[in-house]
Amino acid sequence: MMIAETYSNELTRTELSACSKAILKTLLYFDIFHFPLPVTDIYKYAPGVISDERIESQLSKLEMQGFVKQHSSFYCVAGCNEREYSARREEGARTAEHLLKTAMKFSKFISYFPFVRGICLSGSLSKGYADKKSDIDYFVITTPGRLWLCRTMLIAFKKLFLFNSHKYFCVNYFVDTDNLEIPDKNIFVATELSSLIPAYNAEQYERLIQKNEWLKVHQPNFGLKEERDVLPENRSIIKRIGEKMFNGRFGEWLDERCFKITLSSWRRKFDHFDDNQFDLRLRSRKNVSKHHPNGFQERVLKEYEKRISEFERTHNVSLA
Repeated sequence: MMIAETYSNELTRTELSACSKAILKTLLYFDIFHFPLPVTDIYKYAPGVISDERIESQLSKLEMQGFVKQHSSFYCVAGCNEREYSARREEGARTAEHLLKTAMKFSKFISYFPFVRGICLSGSLSKGYADKKSDIDYFVITTPGRLWLCRTMLIAFKKLFLFNSHKYFCVNYFVDTDNLEIPDKNIFVATELSSLIPAYNAEQYERLIQKNEWLKVHQPNFGLKEERDVLPENRSIIKRIGEKMFNGRFGEWLDERCFKITLSSWRRKFDHFDDNQFDLRLRSRKNVSKHHPNGFQERVLKEYEKRISEFERTHNVSLA
């Protein structure tokens, strides 16, 4: 009996084109965040080389098949509240527009700190969305050998003058100019990299993307962001004096001390993490500092796999 049922299910399974599969996988990923997409974003994040025209024709077909819903200019997978999602996205876009101005002001301020060589905006803001709970996340690129000193100065400023508030000053990822390749090569990291907004020193943003060419395996339609509003490299006398103070052996010793003190503190605070969890969430080496203790990446990737499986089972399709 089970063999007959399985055979019957195989016969009734809807066959999807490669383009349709790419569209559905993209919408399923962003459905985790209740985030509908316009055609331009589907094209950008799709895991396949496809054209805008091809996407639009396939979206119409998928909508007729009951796999996709549309409201206004946004699309989402069947089962979502498309009106609520679209209204939320439009409101979030307006909030993000205002928050982006604040982010650029803080980016300019951060660029004055010694050894800061590049700044990008990440998180929800980089995807054109913000709400009342949103932070401004900064991806900071530093001079080699001074990453931990630079990070410590920025964290000290946040604690002393912003009372440790993350709202406008969430500096949770640092790499240096000699270590721009991100080792976690998956759809989550690819999406975060491809959505980065360059805020300071466009050259470093371009180098970052070049060093992570692997992201095009996940999102082959990706293209660099426009750089018209990017702050130029800061060569102010304030910054030059600050860097001169911490050059040489004293700067090397201080950077090493900042690294060891921070790492020791995190080891104590997060002693419930095993080695793999600690490295993924709190990667701490001389040339990288990652502070994502809530395991957001792991949860998103797990949820993504779950949603694909549920969609395949519910609609009797294969997205492989």
